[in-house]
Amino acid sequence: MEVGVAGSALSGRSGDRAVVVRSARRTLVAAIDGLGHGEAAAVAADRAAAVLQDGDELSLEGLLRRSHEALAGTRGAVMTLAEFHAEPAEVRWVGVGNVEGRLLPAGIAPTLFGGVVGHNLPAVRPTVHPLEPGDLVVMATDGVRADFADGLSATGEPQAIADRVLENAGRGVDDALVVVIRWERGPL
Repeated sequence: MEVGVAGSALSGRSGDRAVVVRSARRTLVAAIDGLGHGEAAAVAADRAAAVLQDGDELSLEGLLRRSHEALAGTRGAVMTLAEFHAEPAEVRWVGVGNVEGRLLPAGIAPTLFGGVVGHNLPAVRPTVHPLEPGDLVVMATDGVRADFADGLSATGEPQAIADRVLENAGRGVDDALVVVIRWERGPL
């Protein structure tokens, strides 16, 4: 699989983070948005990213619970997590808050649950979707318009697609992050 990441900060340090963790069991990809922007948002996003980088033994639900505990006392964050498996070729994903995601070309989105990790974590249930070679998973924080995937061409390298989405759909009023994953059959 190939990954592309594009982001921008409204001012100072961005509160949006991309995380990619590859292991023998899965590849975990996350888009995290610390609430607001600036240093306090960045602190929350950093804490969540650290949990995800160290939590290979945990399910998506377990990662969200551990992130919720780690973000207590911070602004909190919203995030979408996706785990990719080679056999069978599938993505399991779930979001808390408004980090949008799309599986293209099908146009399928993960289930997003209301809440803020670190403040009010809802009960979640990931959805599972099969993957075909060439499929794209695109995730974007709220600094990017929610309609970012409308008419999105899946051609090109993931980095070029991420850059194009940020340029065309970035709102310019908040930190912004776009993560693009192209699935290819084979080992993670």
